[in-house]
Amino acid sequence: MPENNRSDSHPAVGIDLGTTFSAVAYLDASGRPETIRNAEGDLTTPSAVFFDRTHPIVGVEAVEAGLMEPERLALYAKRDVGEVRYEKQIRGEHLPPEVLQALVLRKLKEDAELKLGEIQKAVVTVPAFFNEPCRKATQDAGRLAGLEVLDIINEPTAAAITYGVEQGFLSEDGVSKQRERILVYDLGGGTFDVTVMDIDAAEYNTVATAGDVYLGGIDWDRRIVDFISEEFLKEHGVDPRLDPQAEQELLRKANQTKHALTQRESVSIAFAHDGMRLRTQLDQTQFAKLCDDLVERTLLTVQLVLDDAKITWSDLTRLILVGGSTRMPMVRSELEKRSGMTLDRSLSPDEAVSHGAALYAGMLLGHKGESCRGIRVSNVNSHDLGVLAIDPKTGQPRRQVMIPRNSPLPARKRVRFRTHKDNQPNVKIDVVEGGDDRGTNATSIGKCLVDDLPAKTPKGTNVDVQFDYTQDGRLTVRASLPEMDRKIKLTLNRAAGLSDEQIEAWRERMEKGLGDPDPNDIAVETSAGTTDAPAETAAAEATTVNTPVIQNTEKPIVIATASPTTNPPTGPVKIAVAGGKSEPKPTAVIPAISTGAKPVPVVDDIPDFSEIAGESIKVGPVKIEPVQPTSVPKPAAVSSMISPAPASPAPASATPPSNATTAAAPVINIPGVSDAPKPKVDVTKLFGNLPDNPKPPAATPRPMIKLGDDPNMPPPKVNPSDLNFEQLAGLSGGAAKKPAPSAVPIIQTDAAPSAAKSKKPAEKKSGGLFGRKKKKVDEE
Repeated sequence: MPENNRSDSHPAVGIDLGTTFSAVAYLDASGRPETIRNAEGDLTTPSAVFFDRTHPIVGVEAVEAGLMEPERLALYAKRDVGEVRYEKQIRGEHLPPEVLQALVLRKLKEDAELKLGEIQKAVVTVPAFFNEPCRKATQDAGRLAGLEVLDIINEPTAAAITYGVEQGFLSEDGVSKQRERILVYDLGGGTFDVTVMDIDAAEYNTVATAGDVYLGGIDWDRRIVDFISEEFLKEHGVDPRLDPQAEQELLRKANQTKHALTQRESVSIAFAHDGMRLRTQLDQTQFAKLCDDLVERTLLTVQLVLDDAKITWSDLTRLILVGGSTRMPMVRSELEKRSGMTLDRSLSPDEAVSHGAALYAGMLLGHKGESCRGIRVSNVNSHDLGVLAIDPKTGQPRRQVMIPRNSPLPARKRVRFRTHKDNQPNVKIDVVEGGDDRGTNATSIGKCLVDDLPAKTPKGTNVDVQFDYTQDGRLTVRASLPEMDRKIKLTLNRAAGLSDEQIEAWRERMEKGLGDPDPNDIAVETSAGTTDAPAETAAAEATTVNTPVIQNTEKPIVIATASPTTNPPTGPVKIAVAGGKSEPKPTAVIPAISTGAKPVPVVDDIPDFSEIAGESIKVGPVKIEPVQPTSVPKPAAVSSMISPAPASPAPASATPPSNATTAAAPVINIPGVSDAPKPKVDVTKLFGNLPDNPKPPAATPRPMIKLGDDPNMPPPKVNPSDLNFEQLAGLSGGAAKKPAPSAVPIIQTDAAPSAAKSKKPAEKKSGGLFGRKKKKVDEE
């Protein structure tokens, strides 16, 4: 019989949706947060999905089944959230990350319902460094799981709420005992976040935040995997990483070893593969040397946040550790050494985030408990929001920042564009997050098409576009003609994500069990921009309460038209997601959250739009010329720690091919980058001069670093001593100090495991200071 803790028959829960483990919590009758144990009796559930012949399995059972059939196991899907597809093929198809996340959420929901009864609403946490597409994908995963996502909250913010409540910050009259400035160091299984927050009374104000979505405990695990594999290779001449089953066992063994080293000085490791055995030792000192570059990466991010907040270690009152990976002695000792502070270990690393999410959910629903009364949260955006234009002189893309990173949310920016010819039917704008001034490593949110301009619109007509960042980091856009006092149609065609139609199709497949697909079935298309469905109006019409407005006084950008469309529909402002389907407006009314934050800086901090083309104000405005979309590659991120290669010039315009059957709306031509060629594996280096030189078994494909910008040119060679750390830090919109001369790692490419030195990191991606890597999944 479910234990319903409230008169409300459908209580809300807080969910920590992690890369490696997830947890769910609720508020008991007294308003105190409590973690709900899963059906297996554990406080956390592995975020692993195994696809059986008839239905998916989630959790511990999935991990165990994956040891025998690793090709059916999906791990670490959170690292692919915001991408079109999960990078690994499962049963011959690439699933959307939203589906994998939804299966984990559904498991958490079902387990919680054993205690609470039916659950419909939840607050879900995400890394603070998640960009807007990742946040939308997380909300879509909740919809697929049958949850109404009340809000998305940053993981460090959730942990800070838990800290404030557990430390008795709220007295009976709602007055804080003291004001604190804290730094939350959140090192989880797959992501890393750093946030500086001010806590005063019940107000939690984020000052600055940064992170790395490709750095977490699994990267420490992989260093141990490499260590064991290299020892095995030395002794037996065979690399066990080439066997998918052995690799899964290595990951399990590495995770056990890492946990043991948090309590013991040395651990004995026994590993067997293909009838061969290895016994070796690993102590804390060796482990720290294997991973010193990973720790340095976290400290570099911490320093960036301190610089952004314009403070030093001495300005902090608390340094709070969150995430299971903070249990490692090497992390704690380095933090104590750098900060000179005593670390606050009062929070449970595994439960702090889900507890904070439950408290936040209680606040949204007006829970009567004292612990969540009057909580007010103010967040900041973790990435610059901008638009891309092409410099007509150089053909190079230029990024213009609309809303700078670390601006208090909600925030708004109005931008004035101008038509470049008479009777121009539309205006097209490429909206991005992050990246540098050239647009390198920028994440494309989508392309805004301002359509349905009135007939006989004269050249130079002003078109106002308004960008709104909501409290949870989501973006809405709308447009108007100020001279005509008229709203016009605006469509946001997203670069990634699921449309409403695709969400419903996947929901049906999930309800049918997601068993092995029938070869005669038609797979659900998950790529962006495949349909032309009607868009929804409500999302763009919504306004934000107490929104700081960034007024724009720069010269208007002169925008060229997109390709003419056939009978463009008329109507108010609309926003569409990938595939043309609508982005739904949440059905629940979310209470307004007081920000208590200063407005975003106005005017003077933002360069003139004419500078986007590299021209002075006296020279003409920027022109964005139409090009054929089929010739435009996606912008790719350079994820290794190198200075980005210069992009090749792009043509100002392109003529559609004569055999084209339909007229496609052109997009801004952004020079792309191509994949680096995969290196061939030298078998002799892996196996030595063995008799007959046997070939190793086929390796499971691994992520490749994408380098270079010309498909006909090889990737550039990089001298580690020439790395420009200031430029690397600039890719996330900030400035950073050079790290200690020790070692920030050079990220290595990897087509198959080789007999490399074990200090080389096995993880090939960086999603922090060096930009979020956008993958190109190879078709199989």
